[in-house]
Amino acid sequence: MHLLVTGGIGVLGRATIPLLRAQGHKVDAPLQTELDLFNPVAVAQAVDGTAAILHLATRIPPREWARDMEAWRENDRLRAEASRILVDAALAAETEAYVQPSVTFFYPAEGLVDEETPLAPVPEQLRSALAAEGETARFAAAGRRGVVLRLGLIDGPGTGNEKPSPRYGSTLHVADAGRALVAALGLPTGIYNVCRDRDHVSNERFKQVSGWRPER
Repeated sequence: MHLLVTGGIGVLGRATIPLLRAQGHKVDAPLQTELDLFNPVAVAQAVDGTAAILHLATRIPPREWARDMEAWRENDRLRAEASRILVDAALAAETEAYVQPSVTFFYPAEGLVDEETPLAPVPEQLRSALAAEGETARFAAAGRRGVVLRLGLIDGPGTGNEKPSPRYGSTLHVADAGRALVAALGLPTGIYNVCRDRDHVSNERFKQVSGWRPER
């Protein structure tokens, strides 16, 4: 399968692209200097001929800047504006599948929750993640496969979280996140939680549909 992966040198990209190539997929993963995700013409050219897109590009600010809304501006654009441009291009190019990672931080912090649980009030820093989910839904509404993976807080090498940080909610090792993103290419349209087992966020829907199990 011919794939376009954005954010290839980021945490998720580094975990996912080698697995995709090991499965025989042809992966285009242009650098930021090679593809302007805010340029519709350039994006349309990059998307043309691809069977699926994994939009992994983010720009999460350092934790000490987390309360500075200006520090989130580029990340917000990548999640909302770039997602819209990619989906426009994918619909025009007849791309089959679109995969968008999101976060589990939308859910209430207490009690057992799953994909049907009403979301908690969404802080400003996360509204663009919901916008990206909305673009995936727009892609699916056109009869294509749009898959959202709501990931737990990523930990492991290169993430800034060497160990799980459950005080921030559900957690997920970066290697398991990579495996999940590969599995998402074959899933039906929908939203799926992806996190460690025995968490207050249920990952049962994703496990049952994909056969994925967290290894770490």
